[in-house]
Amino acid sequence: MRLSSMADYAVVMMCAAARHCGCHTADRPLLSAQQLAAETGLPAPTVQKLVSKMSAAGLLKAVRGARGGLKLARPAAAISLADIIEAVEGPIAMAACSGHGRGDCTLEGACMVRPHWPAVDAALRGALSGVSLVQLARPAQSFHGALSVAPAPIPAELPA
Repeated sequence: MRLSSMADYAVVMMCAAARHCGCHTADRPLLSAQQLAAETGLPAPTVQKLVSKMSAAGLLKAVRGARGGLKLARPAAAISLADIIEAVEGPIAMAACSGHGRGDCTLEGACMVRPHWPAVDAALRGALSGVSLVQLARPAQSFHGALSVAPAPIPAELPA
């Protein structure tokens, strides 16, 4: 399993935005897309596309005017990794048939696993929801040990 490049870039960009959160004052304007591109090393067109997706998802807010720019739409602690990924990728679904709508799987009619994918999707979303933008924006040395997601126990035997 791997994030798409755009979802990965969105996380990087939102972390940069979070590090600037709260540091704008009357003397210092809000963050610009150009500043985000420069800080992250992402191409400006990619940042613009991601700003649009994050704004549409209610994660970033554009403020107009002479001191305008971009800011987080809500506190960084209230934005999760799941929120960012879903803004780019859509709902979290491990298999095509577990998402919204049917996949084109040839096993769909006889598949015994399909009914279980929603629970798997919920567990994955729950784990990703437990990681806040505040945690992700911290320097690496202070992040170590900040996550405490315990794996679910696996039963020794499957129920009959």
